[in-house]
Order: sequence, then structure tokens, then C-alpha cells
Amino acid sequence: MQYRDFKWILFAAGLALACASLAHAAGDSGQGVVYRWVDNAGVVHYGDRVPPQYSQKATTLLNDDGVVIGQLSAAMTASQLAAATREKQQRLEQQQRDTFLLTTYTSVADIKQLRDQRIAQIEGQRSAAAQYVANLHAQILALQARAMRYRPYNPAANAQSLPDDLAEQLVHTLDELRIEHLTVEQKARQEAAIHAQFQADIDRYRELTRARAATQ
Repeated sequence: MQYRDFKWILFAAGLALACASLAHAAGDSGQGVVYRWVDNAGVVHYGDRVPPQYSQKATTLLNDDGVVIGQLSAAMTASQLAAATREKQQRLEQQQRDTFLLTTYTSVADIKQLRDQRIAQIEGQRSAAAQYVANLHAQILALQARAMRYRPYNPAANAQSLPDDLAEQLVHTLDELRIEHLTVEQKARQEAAIHAQFQADIDRYRELTRARAATQ
């Protein structure tokens, strides 16, 4: 049995149960159930049963007097089901975050204090990386000054070729400089992200505490 067939069986079973329940309720009042559905051309139909090709569409149930007594929702497509799952997960994550905010902090000042501690840590790391960048720049200038005595930088006929160890030092130091520049940039992005996250937490905490105060 394929997965889509299994889904169809489950949907059909659920539809039958819902219809049976509504039919029973209508039967208690001496009335039957009329189904109202819309076909693919937009034409509204009525009948004592829904054709199979329209059974997964939204259906309205009426009694013999034409009064609506129930609704059967349309079956969700795969994309709609995925979107609903994502939305449910997002709501769950938001609820968990809200619980964390309300149980962890007693005031906005608490959130700001933790934010400032995190920012101070990042700033210290960024400052250390920036200082290392400055040191690497100084090393490169010294290495370049040494390299100017050798070919191909020195045009003198008696100039010797650039020593391998000096060339390796230059390459290695330039690689370190590139990496440390990336580190400084990364720390700056982290600092901005921390500011944004804590500001969102502050705004949400204020919203939650105002709502809680309004219900007390």
C-alpha cells in the first residue's frame, strides 16, 4: 500500500466518522443531512453524499431545512501540511522562549546586565584579535624590509635570491593576518547579533509582563 493510499484511507475514515456523528445529531431531530460542495468549475452542488473526486475538498453539511449544521475542512496538501508543521514548531519554540524569559529574569535590568557581560566578552576577544593584527602588520613590514635585499626585489646584479625560509615566513604571516582579519570581522558580527537578540528578548519580556499585569 502506498503512502498516499494510506492517507486517503485515514481521511475517508475520519470523514465517515464526522459525517456519522453529524448525521446522528441531525437524526435525533428527525432531519437528514445534505452535503454542499463546490466542483472544480466553481459550481455549488447538493446531495446526500459527496462524489469521491470532491471528498477532499471543504464540505458544508446542512439539515433538511437548509440550516448549516457542520463543516468538513479540506484535506491539506503536502505543502500546506509542511507549512502547518513549521508554524506549530515556531509557536512551540516561542512558548518555550517565553517561559524561559519569565522564569529566568525578574526585570529588564537583569536582561541588560547579562547582555553587557556577553558584549564585554566579545569585545575583549575582538580587541585581542585586533592587537594581534597590528603585531602581524609589524612583522610583515619587517619581513618585507628584509626581502628588499634579495632578488627579485633588489635589482642589483650581485643580489642573492630570496631565501626559502624568508619566503615561507612571509607567506605564513600573510595567512595569519588574513585569518585574524576574519576573526575580527566575525567578532563584530557576533556582537551585533547579541545586541539584536537581547533587544528582542527585552521587547518580548516587556510585552509578556504587561500582558501578565493586565490579567492580575
